[in-house]
Amino acid sequence: MSQTRTLAIDIGGTGIKAALLDEAGAMIGKRRRTPTPRRPVTPELLVRAIDQVVKPLGTFDRISVGFPGYVRGGRILTAPNLGTRTLTGFDLQSVLAKHFGKPARVLNDADVQGFGAIRGQGVEMMLTLGTGAGTAIFCDGEVIPHLELAHHPVSANKTYDEYIGNAARKEKGKKAWNKRVARVVEILREVVRFDHLYLGGGNAKDITFRLPADISIVSNIDGLTGGIHLWRTDPTAPAASGPAADPASRGASGEGSRTGG
Repeated sequence: MSQTRTLAIDIGGTGIKAALLDEAGAMIGKRRRTPTPRRPVTPELLVRAIDQVVKPLGTFDRISVGFPGYVRGGRILTAPNLGTRTLTGFDLQSVLAKHFGKPARVLNDADVQGFGAIRGQGVEMMLTLGTGAGTAIFCDGEVIPHLELAHHPVSANKTYDEYIGNAARKEKGKKAWNKRVARVVEILREVVRFDHLYLGGGNAKDITFRLPADISIVSNIDGLTGGIHLWRTDPTAPAASGPAADPASRGASGEGSRTGG
């Protein structure tokens, strides 16, 4: 009896990664990566890039996707680091299900990475440090409705994205950036009262300040392997597998309602 293979996709501000997972959530072979299209990313460009990174991987039975923005029911509500105006309202989940002919589930990328990192005990939080800043909160292994804290002002009207995102790291230098991250961690500790905080994303490797026992840095592979949990429980909506509008027919506008962020 053949095992169910999950195609896991992690969409980031600079790169799109993909890998196949076995039924236990372990990677099969090597992951693949392709650059994220230049902003603003249109639905057509996004699906084309995903298609490019997926082709060499082989066959699969279902799809899990982590997307850097607010996602509800598989539909993109915000995409601050890709192009919110072009992607808002785009039903990525349904389009990928139709494009590949397989059931698909799409969730915020910090939520997905959190699923790959958490222990499932108490209040756990994921903070991703990449192009922007992503957050996810879990209670006893269950993800709570997504909070897009990246859009919330944290200092001098700067949002988390602007305060500790990659542009700030480059502009301020690693020393000042580390001070900012440490400040954000203490803000989150006060607001969330987490039992454990996980730090991920491409820039987590640049953290130099000492971490207490309730904070740890986790591998970015979790952003892919966490995708298996979208099929163990459904934290948002049923998988899409029926007819959906092809991205080409939607045009570049990605029209739809914007109800969160």
